Amino acid sequence: MDDQLDNNELPCESVSGPDLDPLFDPGSVAVVGASPDSFYSGNLAENLLEYGFDGTLYPVNPGRDKVWGRQCYDDISDVPEAVDLVVVSVPREYVVDVVKSAGERDIPVALVLTAGFSEADETGTELESELAATAEEAGIRVVGPNCIGVMASEGATLTSTCSRNPRPGGIGLVSQSGALAFTTFFERAADNDIHFSHIVSTGNEVDLTTADYVAYLADQDEVDVICTYIEGVEEPERFLRVAEAAVRSGTPVLAVKIGSSELSEAATLSHTGSLTGDDDAWEAAFDQTGIERVPDIPDLLSRASAHTTYGEPDGDSICVASTSGGLASLLADLAAERDLSLPDIEGETERTLLDIEELLTYGGFNNPADIRGYGAHALPEIASSVLDDDSFDAYVFAIGLPGVDKRAETIAADLERIAAEADDPVYVLWTGRKEPEDPTETPPYARLRKSIPVYEDPSRCMDAVASTIDFVATRDRLADQSPRETLVADTDGPIADLPDGRVLTWAESESLLDAYGIPVVETHLATNADEAAAAAGKVGFPAVLKVDSPALPHRTDAGAVRLNIDSSDAARRAYEEVMDAALTAVDVDEIEGVLVQPMVDDGVEAIAGVTPDDVFGSLVSVGPGGVLVEAFDDAATLVPPFSCADARAAVEDTTLAALLRNRREGPAPGIGSFVDFLVHVGDLAAETDAVSELDLNPVVVTAEGPVAVDALVRTHTG
Repeated sequence: MDDQLDNNELPCESVSGPDLDPLFDPGSVAVVGASPDSFYSGNLAENLLEYGFDGTLYPVNPGRDKVWGRQCYDDISDVPEAVDLVVVSVPREYVVDVVKSAGERDIPVALVLTAGFSEADETGTELESELAATAEEAGIRVVGPNCIGVMASEGATLTSTCSRNPRPGGIGLVSQSGALAFTTFFERAADNDIHFSHIVSTGNEVDLTTADYVAYLADQDEVDVICTYIEGVEEPERFLRVAEAAVRSGTPVLAVKIGSSELSEAATLSHTGSLTGDDDAWEAAFDQTGIERVPDIPDLLSRASAHTTYGEPDGDSICVASTSGGLASLLADLAAERDLSLPDIEGETERTLLDIEELLTYGGFNNPADIRGYGAHALPEIASSVLDDDSFDAYVFAIGLPGVDKRAETIAADLERIAAEADDPVYVLWTGRKEPEDPTETPPYARLRKSIPVYEDPSRCMDAVASTIDFVATRDRLADQSPRETLVADTDGPIADLPDGRVLTWAESESLLDAYGIPVVETHLATNADEAAAAAGKVGFPAVLKVDSPALPHRTDAGAVRLNIDSSDAARRAYEEVMDAALTAVDVDEIEGVLVQPMVDDGVEAIAGVTPDDVFGSLVSVGPGGVLVEAFDDAATLVPPFSCADARAAVEDTTLAALLRNRREGPAPGIGSFVDFLVHVGDLAAETDAVSELDLNPVVVTAEGPVAVDALVRTHTG
């Protein structure tokens, strides 16, 4: 499969976003339910006015004549112009009528603060469905319901929970938690001089979804990085496409994902069903589309701040200079855990450093370099030496000293100049004291933080470094393969008709696999002992005999398999033995016959399969097969469809890659042919909705290529 694609071939319709300028930067706003006594609409209107909104505000409330010094209108239809945005904060039973009236006025967007919809009760669920239908019919886009609001630092602040005037920044935030969006993300970030360009609380996403907001933000010049807080995604496939498109275009997408997907069927028949954990699907989806998963809110903010501050590193080689030897050792371990390279400090750079008297260094320098506390007095000289060394792509200055005293004044000023003049990213880690004697004073480290991020935790600092470096590698990787948009467009739909709601016979399974170019071992069906003997002679000895019965998917457990059959007489006996074993478990009319195959044991056993998933429809699992499934308990997950590059990465993520490359006996088959095999399994999973479960175990990979020697296929009911 060719993963190369000319950029001109990229379809754009489903990755483009809606026009949300009227939401984030409206020239006029109507607030329906406007009242100073209302926490939500009252605080929202006051914040809107206080934080620099220079457009027109129209309060709408039939119970008031005036509010905030403005005329109050009885109904949205009474407002003298078709405003850009209507804010809806009325009891839930009136929301649909308000949105309908707004649509009739050609208002493009409604921001619905009102709660009590699908998150509340059955009545709320019915109202939410009615709201969705009304919005579509009226041609109005809806944010929410049950949302806290939105903010654009260069536009409007439309939320009740923003306690300070937003300052311009480069982070776009899409949060499915309204409270976290402003009371946690925004407030915590502002405390640390981290600022947003946009924030949106998505609410129940009755119309506009997380995918819509990500697509919009990716098109905004002021957005350097998109952060998402995700509980669940209504449009998972579109979300993956728009996020991948953002990454491809140079905008990192970071995600805090809580919860997990669950298998749609609690009990699965296949081995692959037990290999996929609840959260593996999201991990795979993020990996395949270049989304960086982040564990928590502080991690999200620390990494996002790096993307807004620094240019793209040219590589992964880091120079670390630390005032503490212990901190230097810790940073070395943290760098190794993140696959960051720490090249030696040598040559002219090392000689220059050795000549700096303040360093008190004997013998030479390692990387990380222990510059000791005295080195804080010589930061400009140290920086001048290492920043000129082309061996390094980024720099970390780790200060294990107080950030609040007189010495800190000089250190902060030096670091600010160093970072401003450097051609490569310069990260600052400051682990010393942060509380000044006088709490009314702004300490030096905090003043430095206004120009560049100042990290206080070593792990988060190195995570930020790794995030900026990994993004470049991820974007370049995606550029070398077909976008998900194209992979989905290339699927042709089912190319095989399948029976409904049962395990397939071997003949049915073989036909399905053949339709997708998935090779299976030569197989003959015998219905008596003589046919078994003739078939064994045809495939060659040693042979395998096993019963073919959809009612007995685990025939090995029933003893209905015989291996290493070495003669025609042995084949006749084996036929009778597997039939007798099967008949202890199933009726004779549930048996198709006995399958006769050649023994294929000169290769590496792998497993590949498809399992159902509530979010993404189906998942593909891969790992060591046969008896190695339980021995290694090691598998990778993919969300179909996927590219050869994705399939290769999944195989490399398991011990199967080493087994395919380093056979103790016979030639190593390598992973190339199996990667192609796995892509065909992914195509089947993507195109054939009828398959609920597929288990190819084992797949024997030889120098001639992979071949499935057993297959279990189950279809959905209905």
